[in-house]
Amino acid sequence: MKKLEAIVRHYKLEDVKNALTEQGIAGMTITEVRGFGRQKGHTEMYRGTEYAVDFVPKVKIEIAIDDDRVQTAVDTILKSAQTGQIGDGKIFITDLSETIRIRTAETGPEAL
Repeated sequence: MKKLEAIVRHYKLEDVKNALTEQGIAGMTITEVRGFGRQKGHTEMYRGTEYAVDFVPKVKIEIAIDDDRVQTAVDTILKSAQTGQIGDGKIFITDLSETIRIRTAETGPEAL
């Protein structure tokens, strides 16, 4: 099992969610996050004054998934979240040692 974390633009969330759902990937957790990478934030004007926005708002999508479905999920996220501009986001994949469903105490892939 793997844990897939994707940091994407806010306005791409629905596209990513719908594309993943079409691929049969249903369970996900969404968190509003702020950060920066190479983009290093941006500047905005407010009432005639320019100020720096160091941390850019993004959305983090977390998915626990079987190993054999990881590449499908990655390809789906890339296709639906990519704009070709700086700040499109990142995908992180980590090993998931155990999953437990609280309601039934099922473990492993059955708990997904």
